[in-house]
Amino acid sequence: MGLFDRFKKGLQKSRTTLAERLGSVFRSRKLDESVYEEMEEAFIAADMGVETAMALVENVRTLARKKRIEQAEELPDLMVEAMSAMLSEADSDMNFAAEGPTLVLVVGVNGAGKTTTIGKLANYYLQQNKRVLLAAADTFRAAAIEQLLAWGERAGCDVVRHSQGADPAAVIYDAIQAGRSRNADIILCDTAGRLQNKTHLMAELAKIHKVAARELPGSPHEVLLVLDGTTGQNGLNQAKVFKEVVDVTGIVVTKLDGTAKGGIVVPIVHEQGIPVKWIGLGEQIDDLQPFDARAFAEAVCRP
Repeated sequence: MGLFDRFKKGLQKSRTTLAERLGSVFRSRKLDESVYEEMEEAFIAADMGVETAMALVENVRTLARKKRIEQAEELPDLMVEAMSAMLSEADSDMNFAAEGPTLVLVVGVNGAGKTTTIGKLANYYLQQNKRVLLAAADTFRAAAIEQLLAWGERAGCDVVRHSQGADPAAVIYDAIQAGRSRNADIILCDTAGRLQNKTHLMAELAKIHKVAARELPGSPHEVLLVLDGTTGQNGLNQAKVFKEVVDVTGIVVTKLDGTAKGGIVVPIVHEQGIPVKWIGLGEQIDDLQPFDARAFAEAVCRP
């Protein structure tokens, strides 16, 4: 299955939400202000939020004037163009170390899918013939360590771990040493997600940052925030809070295949200025995909 087909299948519920609302709007109708108003309502219903929906409609309006569009049925092409441009405001490419292992911290609230995301990222890079090492730095929950071990076994890569309650920064330290000795290309690090205790979490992540930077200069190379796509606007609030706690470099939006709220991807980029780097489009191990702005816009905006 090609990239666009994967996006189209995984985003079917989100696409249906927009298509049902806009199908009658676009059909054999002259372009006027009421069309733009209904478009804005459809974007808000797709969980883009008022601010982003208004900005996106304004961009479509500008394109329509520029191209002298008079019929509403020609708007889907402009929607794709405007949404692609908005989603491309932040670079979605992953950052890699110039030499030595690339260290990736994966953060997010419990239940968002952090550990599963790490397992799927490991599988993706193993398929790219990269040497991958996992670090179980969520030592607060024994279940998190066990889950990561299971994913390591499933994907076929080693896991650096300590016992429950151990110092997470010590796990990162050992993972960096192990990564060097084993010539790892990528070290994927799980972290705790106790957002209700923001002060403690901030201190914990700050210590991890300090140890990583000292032992592996330039790291962490990525801090990926995992958001559950089914939570919609609540995911946007999480992005705001985590951005205060840690320097988030990219977003992973999971479970988009099970929700009509896929539009939440757009305000994350537009309002928070954080690039979406991966999206989860299913439950299979290979259903985590690198984000592609054009493929996403095409899959969501076309019936």
